[in-house]
Amino acid sequence: MSVPGLIEQRYDVAMRRALELARQAGRAGEVPVGAVVLAPGGEVLAAAANAREAQHDPTAHAEIRALRAAGAALGCSHLDGCTLVVTLEPCTMCAGAAQLARVARVVLGAWEPKTGACGSTRDVLRDSRANHQVEVVAGLRAGESEELLRQFFARRRPAAP
Repeated sequence: MSVPGLIEQRYDVAMRRALELARQAGRAGEVPVGAVVLAPGGEVLAAAANAREAQHDPTAHAEIRALRAAGAALGCSHLDGCTLVVTLEPCTMCAGAAQLARVARVVLGAWEPKTGACGSTRDVLRDSRANHQVEVVAGLRAGESEELLRQFFARRRPAAP
């Protein structure tokens, strides 16, 4: 589902925060991805950025870190009614974690056509065989997220001769 006006208004502040976290991650040498978990009432439970390099941990994706912090804040592994707002379509690991956490929805910025698992290469969140399906809302501030990623990888790749 793409972003209708009311959804955009409801999650825009959280996406702006996720984008700022992504920028900070990029400046620190991490792939620029940020995530925010909102409680059912809309208040921020947790926010995080990628920290794989800093933590020497392949699982330290923004989504995983934010979901862990939200679970700790609630004192529960189930995040019923919560929303995960993330700048980039989650990978299989992160989509699986969101599903296991039982979030109600994932609001994403840019699609990830190589490893995305919310509709790009696979659709972990809406698989009817699973015991919990997650609403997916895509495209919120997608251009900003895509540009952050484009600039980050352009700086890391050597110029062609």
